[in-house]
Amino acid sequence: MKISVIIPAHNEEEYLPGGLAAVAAAAKICPCDVETVVVLNRCTDRTEEIAREFGAVIAHEDAKNLAKIRNAGCAASSGEIIVTVDADSQLHPQFLRIVLEKLKSPIIGGGAFVVPERWSLGIVASAMMVVPYLAKHRVSYGSFWTTRKSFEAIGGFNPAFVTIEDVDFAVRLRDYGRTKQKKWGTVWTAPLKTSCRKFDQYGDWHLVRDPGFLKRAFHGTDEEVANEYWYDQRSS
Repeated sequence: MKISVIIPAHNEEEYLPGGLAAVAAAAKICPCDVETVVVLNRCTDRTEEIAREFGAVIAHEDAKNLAKIRNAGCAASSGEIIVTVDADSQLHPQFLRIVLEKLKSPIIGGGAFVVPERWSLGIVASAMMVVPYLAKHRVSYGSFWTTRKSFEAIGGFNPAFVTIEDVDFAVRLRDYGRTKQKKWGTVWTAPLKTSCRKFDQYGDWHLVRDPGFLKRAFHGTDEEVANEYWYDQRSS
């Protein structure tokens, strides 16, 4: 049994070392083989060099489309279990072990409990702006995990979405699980730590000040929002 951890990376030399070190720490505890796949997306910095130093499998996808980027990583991977995580997030040391145990039960796959690297009143208020959108779909997020068989059964991530491709994936995976009498799972006891770089850049209160942004982002097909907020960040 092998777990493949898929990490999209667009000029991630600042955060990737921490993310890869976290995967390595989780792999030491996990009772199965673990491979890491870094998908290079228009990188002009040391991202590839860092990924190779950590022994990661390298894949390439230049599209400004995270669904295509994640799918490219899955295509380059060889594990029976797929885990996706962003380059600026760090898996808990127990995360992969818990995923392996959950997939032995009647669970189709799932997401993670996510905590920020720092807290502020603005970050909490901004997070509360996102909760209604996620509650509507009744899924967790942050790091998605399932078997390769289930991933392929639902067609992976949908490239029609330039944003919320992860929410769409989660909803389809959850619904597919119901056809197999399996439930959606969340790793609660080993939280995923994510960076606050968007808050550092736009301000801790930015989602509160601009609620229209969330509406556009959760529409899924607004390329202007996608490019400004995600795909054209850290470009040189």
